[in-house]
Amino acid sequence: MTINCKGNLIDLSSPKVMGVLNITPNSFFDGGKYKEETAILTQIEKMLQAGATFIDVGAYSSKPNAEFVTEQEEIDRIVPVIELILKYFPDTLLSIDTFRSAVAKATLDRGAALINDISAGSLDAAMFEVVAKYQVPYIMMHMRGNPQTMQTLTNYDNVVKDLLSYFSEKIALARSFGINDLIVDPGFGFAKTLVQNFEIFQKLEHFHILELPLLVGISRKSMIYKTLETTAQEALNGTTILNTVALTKGAKILRVHDVKEAKECVTLLQNLK
Repeated sequence: MTINCKGNLIDLSSPKVMGVLNITPNSFFDGGKYKEETAILTQIEKMLQAGATFIDVGAYSSKPNAEFVTEQEEIDRIVPVIELILKYFPDTLLSIDTFRSAVAKATLDRGAALINDISAGSLDAAMFEVVAKYQVPYIMMHMRGNPQTMQTLTNYDNVVKDLLSYFSEKIALARSFGINDLIVDPGFGFAKTLVQNFEIFQKLEHFHILELPLLVGISRKSMIYKTLETTAQEALNGTTILNTVALTKGAKILRVHDVKEAKECVTLLQNLK
């Protein structure tokens, strides 16, 4: 199982770690930490040295009820950061966390390697066309509504079956545009209750029917810290536990804030095999 990133074939038979770099002022865990060039470059170096294969950069917070950011503001935030990172770390495989095709295009023009779309094209119909044109891997996440409305849209007949149906339709649409490399993300915390998040997690194996790489992003999320009655800042141990379980259930990419700990999970489980 491989994906093509800027001419490099990335073998996902060995799970990979995607480090998160939020350049928003209001992200739920690290909002506002990475505004200065030095802080950004220091964090990128730390994640790469810890073993991150990908770095996921986002300039629009998708936490519940996040404030709206205009398309131009998102571009103005993220493009200088892409250029900065690739100036000092030119081989970095940058994933862009955006649901807007114009942002995707602007960053792909400047050397980004993947697109990570929380809406799988639902919030911008032109996204498929852009991804197809650049032939980059496309991470499709499940979400209903948008960050401002998603927490009111949690009614499902059968949450896992509904997600599988959603992805089947999205995969068929993406293939019709000629997009080759697809990755699916169940979207923990997006239009899902705490109970639904754990049901999806318990049944992660069901997503293998899609025959695509599975990305799991539960790093420091509320399904962990609310269950443990703590905070996002204190949720690293819980994150590590669930990342380990996700790997045993076939996750191929872990999207995390803490690369070192996630990479250790991958290494230890590989040695157990």
